[in-house]
Amino acid sequence: MAKHVIPHSYQVSKKDRITANNHNSFLLWFTGLSGSGKSTIANAVEQELHKRGIKTYTLDGDNIRKGINNDLSFSPEDRTENIRRIAEVSNLMIDAGLVVLAAFVSPYKKDRDNIRTIVKDINFVEIYVNTSLEECERRDVKGLYKKARAGEIKNMTGISAPYEAPKTPHIEIKTETESIEDAVVKVIDYITPKLKLNDE
Repeated sequence: MAKHVIPHSYQVSKKDRITANNHNSFLLWFTGLSGSGKSTIANAVEQELHKRGIKTYTLDGDNIRKGINNDLSFSPEDRTENIRRIAEVSNLMIDAGLVVLAAFVSPYKKDRDNIRTIVKDINFVEIYVNTSLEECERRDVKGLYKKARAGEIKNMTGISAPYEAPKTPHIEIKTETESIEDAVVKVIDYITPKLKLNDE
């Protein structure tokens, strides 16, 4: 079937869109355990970017798992497919000229490497929200750890499924010692040069 797929050549390019937006487009990928603070930090970063006139969109488990990926479970295979689809959606949004913020546990290194391949390395910023399992369990924002400990949830990352922490992330945020405000500054400082168009 793939041999019959012939892309149409559209006249408005990614370059046209980012020039109109007056900033580059790329993906900010927030990874970490459930309850680590990924979505909270991504939300705060997006608010700051919005204030600066940067066009953004945030993807997270809720808006993806309830829609495009509502057919997937939390098995290792489905987690891989979940991340692959998110990467493909992110790639389209990068082409649309947006700064995409994605907050997902994404526990497997091979899946995060695949994101990098799909969106291209230059468009990928890996942000490791480093929070200990003990702290995530203490917070237990959604009550998931309690359920996992009671055996009600299978394949819970950190409890009954592994989390492969990034060894060399672009940005590491240690939420037990850094505030949300500190995290936002760290991310904004890192990406500011990436936002600038080459001809500026």
